[in-house]
Amino acid sequence: MRQRAIIAFLVWSTASIVALRAQTTTGTARGDGVLRNSVPRTADPIKRGLKLTDFPRTLKLTDNVYTYEDFHSGDEKFTTTNMFVVTGDGVVVADGQGSPAETKGLVDAIAKITPQPIKYVVICSDHGDHTAGNASFPAGVTYLIHPTSKAILDRSADASRYKDAILVADRYSFTLGFESIDVFFLGRAHTGGDLSVAVPRQKILFLSETFLNRVFPAMRSAYPAEWLKALDKAESMRADIYVAGHGFTEFGPVSREELAAYHKALQAVIAEARRLHSQGVPVDDAIKQANWGEYATWTLASSQGPIAIRRVYDEMDGKLK
Repeated sequence: MRQRAIIAFLVWSTASIVALRAQTTTGTARGDGVLRNSVPRTADPIKRGLKLTDFPRTLKLTDNVYTYEDFHSGDEKFTTTNMFVVTGDGVVVADGQGSPAETKGLVDAIAKITPQPIKYVVICSDHGDHTAGNASFPAGVTYLIHPTSKAILDRSADASRYKDAILVADRYSFTLGFESIDVFFLGRAHTGGDLSVAVPRQKILFLSETFLNRVFPAMRSAYPAEWLKALDKAESMRADIYVAGHGFTEFGPVSREELAAYHKALQAVIAEARRLHSQGVPVDDAIKQANWGEYATWTLASSQGPIAIRRVYDEMDGKLK
């Protein structure tokens, strides 16, 4: 089934994406920002040349596909990013934000774009920074969830929200209005149930937390070796636009370059942890000795580096199931 899903994705229509004009934001609750491909490659908004007041913001990818970026909570500022697809019969949303207020911001931003109702919400990551605000989605939406994520969410206080969810273990395709939507499971990566959302006609792929744009690989619930395989599959799909679940939205060739850069970063982090493990370095010492090279400057490196070491050690010791 997974192989057929990849083949289906590869034979996407060759219809061109709507030509991208100036890559600017639409109006948002806290002002307008500007995104251009010549800006520094970083997840840090200040280094990117943006102001904190530029967020949250909505970015137009094509005539009917948008991303929404708001800040993730924590000391280091970086975005949690959602995608939504507007059709004549409703809206499909990929991921929510981390609180009811933040997800209401997403819902309100969608309402500024279209009067069409939100019909589907795909839970691509079950982590709280993508699901804790789901109460702000309208009643009656249909959720799409991987079975592993469903089991986790069933233990939450909000479990009743997902009782009629569509379970996506491999691939689920549907049509809303004029747009076909494919929901894929590319394998365990950042979590055990990562889903991705494709808009085949426009060759856009939202990867959620399988792709963290210039954010150090976060592995608290990851499957490192399988994550690399999931990225192999994502790159083989040759989308025109790849959208990350954290970090800024990129356009066209830059999005492909940044996915490749993240893939390289994940490989390097895993290789460094494996090197230390193979030398018999105890995990606590490995955390102190790890050399992340250029990735030491990426957002969250100081907090996520130790977690990555422990997770790769657990994988090599056969502790991940």
